Amino acid sequence: MTPKRITVFGEVLFDHFPDGSRVLGGAPFNVAWHLQAFGQAPFFISRVGKDGSGTAIRSAMQSWRMDLSGLQTDPHYPTGAVQVTIEQGEPDYVIVPEQAYDFLTADELNAAPNDGLLYHGTLALRHANSRQALAALKARHIGPVFMDVNLREPWWQKDHVLEWVGCADWVKLNQHELRALHSENGTIETAMRSLSERHGLTGLVVTCGKDGARAIDNRGEIIKVAPVAALEVIDTVGAGDAFASVLLLGINQGWPLPLILTRAQAFASALVGRRGATVREAHFYQTFTESWGL
Repeated sequence: MTPKRITVFGEVLFDHFPDGSRVLGGAPFNVAWHLQAFGQAPFFISRVGKDGSGTAIRSAMQSWRMDLSGLQTDPHYPTGAVQVTIEQGEPDYVIVPEQAYDFLTADELNAAPNDGLLYHGTLALRHANSRQALAALKARHIGPVFMDVNLREPWWQKDHVLEWVGCADWVKLNQHELRALHSENGTIETAMRSLSERHGLTGLVVTCGKDGARAIDNRGEIIKVAPVAALEVIDTVGAGDAFASVLLLGINQGWPLPLILTRAQAFASALVGRRGATVREAHFYQTFTESWGL
């Protein structure tokens, strides 16, 4: 199959760490960044402020040779920011409200009809403006939709998230998010099967931390992949986004689902040995792209 262009919709922001450093982030941006390194040239749609952080994001995207034509500029609201703390090795987030990405507008969408994958998360849909922009984008989109669940308190409502799941073809979430959306008793596999069947999904992928990941396809077959031991865990910020980027890559390339999971797990395990969710050294990706035949 010939790979098609992937569209990525959602937030771009800076993750601010306790030591005073900051790293580019936002789940959709992280995914688009990795896809660019994998040679996929994604079309990234987001919104930044008319400020120094917005300028820095544009500069980083330009240096990474990303397409900037989908990046809107907001004259009133600031570029997104998140305060990250690490508690017992796990990241905790304070997500600031009223950020530029909340005000993505349909009027400024610069996206032609596309039959490739459309990726979106849940955080950027916390505001009515960005929800309307995604609805407008979906109305002209004719390809499959990949939804990446990121439940961040207090910025989500269960009924909204399940409605978006029902409009998706592929869904990725972690085991805690699965339980939050499917509260019935039973095993993870039972919950996966129920959620997938209820919403007619092509594929559902659940990441399980130290227990690896699991997926169920539209035939009801469950695939499991074991975690890859990292040499050193610096932090786990962005590990799920790294995993999602390879899911999108594999779906787009037509890889078998077990192979997609194995490669996604390997890439995510490599990323947790780095600080933050994005890597600016192209050679970090070279081992993967060469072994994957990209």
